[in-house]
Amino acid sequence: MCALQRMEASQLRRVLGGDPAEAAPWVRAAARLGLAEGQVRLGQMLLDGLGVTRDPVAAHRWFLSAARRGSPTAMNMAGRCFENGWGAPPDLSEAARWYARSAEAGHDWGEYNYANMLFDGRGVHQDLTQACRLYASAASKGHARAMNLLARCYEEGWGAPRNAVEALGWYRASAESGYFRAQFNYATVMAALDRSDEALGWAERACRSATPDSLAGVLDLLEAHLDARLADLGRRLRRELAPGHAAPRKPPS
Repeated sequence: MCALQRMEASQLRRVLGGDPAEAAPWVRAAARLGLAEGQVRLGQMLLDGLGVTRDPVAAHRWFLSAARRGSPTAMNMAGRCFENGWGAPPDLSEAARWYARSAEAGHDWGEYNYANMLFDGRGVHQDLTQACRLYASAASKGHARAMNLLARCYEEGWGAPRNAVEALGWYRASAESGYFRAQFNYATVMAALDRSDEALGWAERACRSATPDSLAGVLDLLEAHLDARLADLGRRLRRELAPGHAAPRKPPS
C-alpha cells in the first residue's frame, strides 16, 4: 500500500492494468486503500471472474464504493448492477439514478445507458427528447452504439425532427466503427437508395461482426429482405456462419 501511494498516475495504471491474475494483488491493495481506480478494476474482475473468483455481490459493493468516491465509470457500473441484478436485486429506479449521475459527469456509457432508460421509461419517466440529447452527447464522444440509436432517432423522428441526412451520417459513422447493428441498418438504407452493391457489402460485414447470440436474428432479417440479392446473401451466410441454425419456417398463407 505504501508503494501504491508513492506511484505516479501513469505507473499506477500500468500496475493495475495488464494480466488480471498478475495484477490481482495490486488491485486488491489499491481497492482497500480507497483508490477508485483499484475499486473499479477489482469490481470488474470480480464480476467477470478474471484473475479472481467470480463474486457479483462483492463486485457490486466495490462499484458502489468507487461511485461514492466520484468515479463516473463506477457510477455507470453500479447502474448496470442494479439494472441487471448483478450482485443485488434488480432496481430500475436505482439503476436510473446511478446512470444519471454518470451521465451528468459526462461519461459516454452513462449517457448511453441513461438515455436507454429515458427512451423506454424504465425506472424513470419516459423522455424521448432528453434521450436523444444524451445519445447525441455520447455519439459526439465516439460511442458507436449511441451513434446507431441517434441515427434511429433522426430516421424515425423519436425525440427530434426527422432528418434523413443526419440519420445516414450517424449510421455510417457507427457502421465504420465496427458496430454490427449499425452496419445492418446502414445496409438497409443503402438498399432503399438502390445502392445494392454497398448494401451487400455492409450486410455481410454486419453478419460477420455480429455477436454469437445475435447472429441468427440478423440472418433472419436479411433472409426476409425484399431485395432478392440481400435475401440470397442471408441464405449463403447462414450456410457458412450458422449451419446448425435453420431459418424460421414461414407460417402458411
